[in-house]
Amino acid sequence: MSLPGPLPALRSQPKAIFFTDFDGTITLQDSNDFMTDNLGFGVEMRRKGNKDTLDGRRTFRETFQEMMDSVKTPFDVCVEKLLENVQLDPAFKEFQLWCKANNIPIVVLSGGMQPIIRALLSHLVGEAEVLDMQIVSNDVRPRPGKSINDEDGWDIKFHDDSEHGHDKSLEIRPYAALAERPIMFYAGDGVSDLSAAKETDLLFAKAGRDLVVYCEKEKIPFTVFHDFSDIQKVVADVVDGKISVQEAATGRN
Repeated sequence: MSLPGPLPALRSQPKAIFFTDFDGTITLQDSNDFMTDNLGFGVEMRRKGNKDTLDGRRTFRETFQEMMDSVKTPFDVCVEKLLENVQLDPAFKEFQLWCKANNIPIVVLSGGMQPIIRALLSHLVGEAEVLDMQIVSNDVRPRPGKSINDEDGWDIKFHDDSEHGHDKSLEIRPYAALAERPIMFYAGDGVSDLSAAKETDLLFAKAGRDLVVYCEKEKIPFTVFHDFSDIQKVVADVVDGKISVQEAATGRN
């Protein structure tokens, strides 16, 4: 297998790559939703924005910008509150260690912000383990004349110019285009994952969340998961050749 420089997940010549969303997927709570619901304009307006995105009336970039604009709390205080309230999927740490032992790189593709993701992962998983993970996400920047730790002092810095703010497919497609490549998985839960939903060999969509609805509406093959123990079993069976990705894509069943 060739090892092109821009594709870091190929460095160890893995059999598989696990791409994953962060908020609401690796974690039980979505950090951006938590900030919006508790420090911003609230649950009702956030849900309306999510529905508008799912229904194609507005872009994720537009609705997410509005969510983050509604949060005026200094950034360091936001991070502190998230560290107190956001919990890890109970099976993720075991999955992460299993992936490490089996040479399956984990690539975090997030519509959230890098400093929040790194702070939460370091807190929940451990700083040493986070060093092994590639994280591709949006970032944060100060508003003109302010520090990010001032009241209304920070703004989201989008990863790219797409309607998604961070088009996750752009990170996945170079791997998918290789003549010989690893099996590719993706796990997600919501509207920030729409750009990645069709890009890998097998999609895991979290039970009861918006991504399941989107996949059924768009007839995208997927399998549902409740926590990362479900994911670990299926990934292991696919990598070991016990089932195919087509057989694993059972939808809600």
